[in-house]
Amino acid sequence: MTAPILLVCATEFERAFLPADTPGQVLVTGVGPVDTALALGAFLAKSAAPPSLLLDFGVAGAYPGGGAEVLDLCLAQREFFGDLGVCSADRIEPLDEDEATAAVEEPLDASLVNRACQILADRGLSPRRGNFVTVACVSGSRRRGLILARRFDAMCENMEGAAVARAGRRFAVPVLELRVVSNLVEDRDRTRWRLKEAARQAGHAAGLLVAALSIAAR
Repeated sequence: MTAPILLVCATEFERAFLPADTPGQVLVTGVGPVDTALALGAFLAKSAAPPSLLLDFGVAGAYPGGGAEVLDLCLAQREFFGDLGVCSADRIEPLDEDEATAAVEEPLDASLVNRACQILADRGLSPRRGNFVTVACVSGSRRRGLILARRFDAMCENMEGAAVARAGRRFAVPVLELRVVSNLVEDRDRTRWRLKEAARQAGHAAGLLVAALSIAAR
């Protein structure tokens, strides 16, 4: 029997919108890359058998000009640790090789992303694909968003995805990341956010995707 899929999200708020009949297991990690790495690493380390897939789902902020708008469904092609580097007033540069050995980039399996896009499209959804950036400190200004978008040629930002991708690579478990845009990365104005709608759509899309993948694996 194929191992179950593990769905990963940061908060109980996001988990609440996952359909009750979604197959697989769910892990709520807490917010941010550190809690995510700790929670997911501990889960995978103590698992008797690894899951067949990690599906990270939730909300995201879209960068200006990055190709996504509010309530767009997005799939990650690559994840980047956006805070890992040297930040100056107008740019972020990588650390020198003799200062750190950790990789900034985590690519996701292109064939798996293509398959997920097709599954979602067959169910009437229109997913976008692009680079995601994971940050420990969310961008509260358009200026910072533009810096990150240009540095990583990125579509949107979140706070957990790169940690999930890194854990998946370390434990040899494939990863998909699915997010719905709740807000644009601009000068912070929470009255413009559509957090609940985005979380609802992310949960719905994650449920559809996991159901289809689970049926195909039987």
